[in-house]
Order: sequence, then structure tokens, then C-alpha cells
Amino acid sequence: MGVWKKMKGIMKWAAVLGALAAACAGETAYFYRRTMMRNNAKVELTMKMAGTDWSQYAPMLAQRKEAMLGKLHRDVFIQSWDGLRLHGTYFPIGEEKKVVICFHGYTSEGMKDYIALSDYYLNRGYSMLLIDARSHGKSEGRYIGFGCLDRKDALKWIDWVIGQCGHTVRIVLHGTSMGGATVLMTSGLELPEQVRGVVSDCAFTSPKEVFTHVLHSMYHLPAFPVIYLADLVNRKLAGYGMDECNAAREVAKAKVPILMIHGDGDTFVPSRMCDKIYANCASPKRKLIVKGAAHAESYYKDTAAYEEALGDFLKEILGEDVLTKESGLEACAE
Repeated sequence: MGVWKKMKGIMKWAAVLGALAAACAGETAYFYRRTMMRNNAKVELTMKMAGTDWSQYAPMLAQRKEAMLGKLHRDVFIQSWDGLRLHGTYFPIGEEKKVVICFHGYTSEGMKDYIALSDYYLNRGYSMLLIDARSHGKSEGRYIGFGCLDRKDALKWIDWVIGQCGHTVRIVLHGTSMGGATVLMTSGLELPEQVRGVVSDCAFTSPKEVFTHVLHSMYHLPAFPVIYLADLVNRKLAGYGMDECNAAREVAKAKVPILMIHGDGDTFVPSRMCDKIYANCASPKRKLIVKGAAHAESYYKDTAAYEEALGDFLKEILGEDVLTKESGLEACAE
């Protein structure tokens, strides 16, 4: 009887452990599908998690979108380093000697995140290349790159701009959220001399760290074992670890100047990530923290401060006034 009782106890605990393992596997599979795979990662969920009230900016965005689409533009397609067809929208201005390559956020598209800033860049003589990250928009891909894969794509887009505009072109990389992480991760690579600087807005350090924060702060769930298991799955399916490339580590190898912008009201990607990245950055750097700005809201919350910081940075890295004669605008106040 004693042996049988022990066996029943072992079987009971084995059943409990099996149920827990199944629950963990199910939770991991759900998390992975909803966050890492194309078509399952929904923009509505991202906007809900980010918590930014975009409705208040709708009239301004509608006006700027109309003006933006009135400019000459065309679709561009290139092949990624691993054979995907990537899409971008190119707005050529003047002699195309200054180009900003723009990288959008998670679940967004190139033509969405830079509607407001198109007014700034296009009116100051910058051509703009708005890319769709892999697994977003019109670009191919099944698994989202979270900057880890996209930084390699960024090199391809830089090569395209140089081929289009010539070796005298001056290039700025500007990224928002996941795009911000992308440009910071790109800064740690060997870049051609045409890349003069990087602007990062509300970037995270790594997908592992940002999803750990989201699970803790928004869902009150432990990161282990879900993030650990999702990392194993992602290495197998997408080919990279969720902390394999971390913006805070990559900027320690950076040589190009970097401007970092973040809102101190960002609950999706907390500004402490910006502070960590800034502290580790080895290249010339500037930082703007916008009071009360939620995720990706800094430009809208304090447009004057954003444009002043951006203008000062661009003048510094390009060695000239960023405004063109035909713009008819005055330089930002020092």
C-alpha cells in the first residue's frame, strides 16, 4: 500500500507539472504569434499598449499628409541581405544631396510615422526615403526583425541612396520606436562616410528588455519562462536571439554623432532605456527628454523643442545651416 500511495503521489505531481508545462507552452506560443509574426502583430494592440492619444493630432496629420502626398514621390524596391523584397517610398528634393532615411515603429509603415516630420525635412531641402521594415507594409518577411535584422537591411538602403544620389550625398538615419532601435543598432556597424548622423526617437534597448517591461507593467506577469522560451523559438525560426543585438551595447561601438529623443511620460518604452543607451554611447551625442510626452509623442507634445534640438544637431553634423534658400524659413533659435 505504501508503494502504491507513493506512486499515486508521483503521478499526481507529474500531472500537475505536465499541466504547467502545457500552460507555459501555450502562453509562449500565443505570445510569440502575437508579437513576432507578421499579420498576427496588430497595430491596434500596439496603440493600446503605447497609450498615446493620437486623435488630438488628427487634423494636423491630415493636413500634412495632403501636403506630403502632393510632393513628387515614387515606390522603391530592393532585395534584403537574406533575399526578401523590401519596399520604400522616396521623395526626391532638389539635387538630392541631403537624404534622411526614416525607419518606422513596430506594426506601423514608412508612410505613417513620418507624416508630421515630412513638413520639417522636405521644406528644408531633404529628400526622404521612408522604408517599410521587413514584415511590415509592402515589404516581404514572416518574422519581425526588431532592429536586430533590420540593421542589416539599413545597410542595403544606405547603399541604394548612395547609388541614387552619388558619393557626395550626406545621409541622416532617423528612427522611431522600433525604428529608433534599428538606427541605434546600425550605428555600431561599419558605415560609409556618407552617413553623417543618427536621430533616435523613443528607442528600446532590445526586444527582450521591452517585452519583459510590458509583461511586468501592463500584464503583471513574470517574464520567465515565456521570454526565455520565446527566445529559443525565435532563434530557430527567425535566426536571432531577443537580446542578441542590444542598442545599449551597439552604441558603445558607434562613431557617428547621435541625437536621442524620448518622452518622460512613455510607459511603453520607459525613458530609462534612453538614459542607459545615452550613458553607453561612445560617439558624440545629444539627448532631449520631453516632459509629459507619451510613446512617440515628443514631436507633437513640444514641437518647438524637438525642431530646435533636431536643427542644432543637423547643423552640427552637416557643417551648414540646414535651411535652403528656397524654403523661405528662418533657422531655429539657438
